[in-house]
Amino acid sequence: MSVTAAARIGAARDRYGGTALPVLAGAGPLALRRTRAARRGEARVTVVGAMSGPLGGDRLRIEVDVAAGARLTVDSAAATVSLPGRERRQARYDVRLTVGEDAELRWLPEPVIAARGSDLRMTTRVHLAPGARLVLREELVLGRHGEEAGHLTSRLTVEQAGRPLLDQELAFGPGAAPGWDGPAVLGPYRGVGQLLLVPGPTPGPALPLPPLTSRTALAGGGVLLMSLAPRTAFAQSAAAEVAAAEAAAAEAAALTG
Repeated sequence: MSVTAAARIGAARDRYGGTALPVLAGAGPLALRRTRAARRGEARVTVVGAMSGPLGGDRLRIEVDVAAGARLTVDSAAATVSLPGRERRQARYDVRLTVGEDAELRWLPEPVIAARGSDLRMTTRVHLAPGARLVLREELVLGRHGEEAGHLTSRLTVEQAGRPLLDQELAFGPGAAPGWDGPAVLGPYRGVGQLLLVPGPTPGPALPLPPLTSRTALAGGGVLLMSLAPRTAFAQSAAAEVAAAEAAAAEAAALTG
């Protein structure tokens, strides 16, 4: 039997300069817990898997709304494992992120693993208001250790102030277009990570990148990192980019404050 569940997170700036969570509603396998934030003035929510999933035929959805001036980090307690289940149907996992003016969202879930025989389609749609800040990480792993890959499709769409900023789709595993495991795409690797920063760091000396990692400056502002490198190397590169972006944001705030 398939599961349909939706979770909602709403963050708003409180009168003390921090971030409140007036909406925190989990459902089914999507349990939500408020956890300790690492930075002053922000709130943090951890998604906890309350049951296995997504399984074939499941329909899961997370909606996040960060109101003007609020700061929110959303992470997860463990990786998400897509499994075939009894119903040989595609599972869906939809994420909708809305970030208001001068608000900030860090979307930092653990990897999504496509187990053998699974079929998962993920969509992440982001709407950014003017002045909104975003750090979004996505990691896809094809198969568990020593296991063949399942089918996994991920589409990421980002709008900034009503204008398209990024729209790309990745598809891997059985049923994907030929060549996904060829030398021009994944080759021998079975994981891919991407990190999106909006806005990106101010122009300056190029930051060093680990092997198998690319950096793309987006036309509308922002930086996209993609990597087939081990997770530790990707994290080091991402941390450097995030630090540079935060420094630029702090400098801009000081000048306008």
